[in-house]
Amino acid sequence: MNAKMPWGRARKWWREEIRPLLILALVLFSIRSSLADWNDVPSGSMRPTILEGDRIFVNKLAYDLKVPFTTRHIAEWGNPQRGDIVVFYSPKDGTRLVKRVIGLPGDQVEMQNDQLIINGQPVHYAPLSDEISGQLPEADQQHSIFATEQLPARTHAVMAIVGVPAKRTFGPLQVSAGHYFMMGDNRDNSFDSRYFGEVERKSIVGRATAVVLSFDRTHYWQPRWGRSFSHLD
Repeated sequence: MNAKMPWGRARKWWREEIRPLLILALVLFSIRSSLADWNDVPSGSMRPTILEGDRIFVNKLAYDLKVPFTTRHIAEWGNPQRGDIVVFYSPKDGTRLVKRVIGLPGDQVEMQNDQLIINGQPVHYAPLSDEISGQLPEADQQHSIFATEQLPARTHAVMAIVGVPAKRTFGPLQVSAGHYFMMGDNRDNSFDSRYFGEVERKSIVGRATAVVLSFDRTHYWQPRWGRSFSHLD
């Protein structure tokens, strides 16, 4: 009888404590896998739109519904649009990256000395508000050039870093069917489709829509409340 008592307690512990926790964890991870998630940003490739230390909200239902823990689509109701900020798996090594959609399937994309050209039409640029560039450290502001890039139907911030070796000229190239051309807003410091090529539609996890929380890594991880709960353009 004494030998049965520990086994009885173990079964009760499993039924009342462990199993409910495992079910809850499975539900939560399934939600993160298929519905919504967040993504920490460790690099500056999307400056000045997204800064290091930002935690961004990823809407995984923006374009489709996937089988949990896979990239298989159950249903699709939309596709990424030019200018969307998306999270996807790199075709080079599977790393999860955050970039902006620049080229859609069938587009012809090229760049000449940091001047983006889409379908033969040069993209226009305008001065960027100091309110956006002013969030960067002063040293970065002094050695960078900022502008608003006026994509068809979308305007967003970009920057270039003076004197840094970068791939400022490429193409023209045509984006394949079912693929997208991605670039970082920090044009001279971004590992993107200029280097690893196009991204398959099925590799796109979702659309980044907001900065949920932001922490300044250069100042002891202090919260940047002005960036928290802000919309991403």
